[in-house]
Amino acid sequence: MHKWLTIAREPTVVRWALHIALSVGTLLIAINHGDALLHGDLGVPRLAKMALTVLVPYCVSTFSSVSVLRELRHAEGRRG
Repeated sequence: MHKWLTIAREPTVVRWALHIALSVGTLLIAINHGDALLHGDLGVPRLAKMALTVLVPYCVSTFSSVSVLRELRHAEGRRG
């Protein structure tokens, strides 16, 4: 688990996950909450859902990136 977290905190992984989270999260917020945004219906529960809407793609991107990087580094270790 320690190695996983170390890779997950690498600047390139974090930057990429933020990029994905902001782009995908913004699109999902527009799709799922656009009508509420247009009508000003922004209570705490909706804002929490919107935050989760951005957090989920961040987590998916991070998990995917870490998985690929671990596999690549493991393969490099077998070759070298």
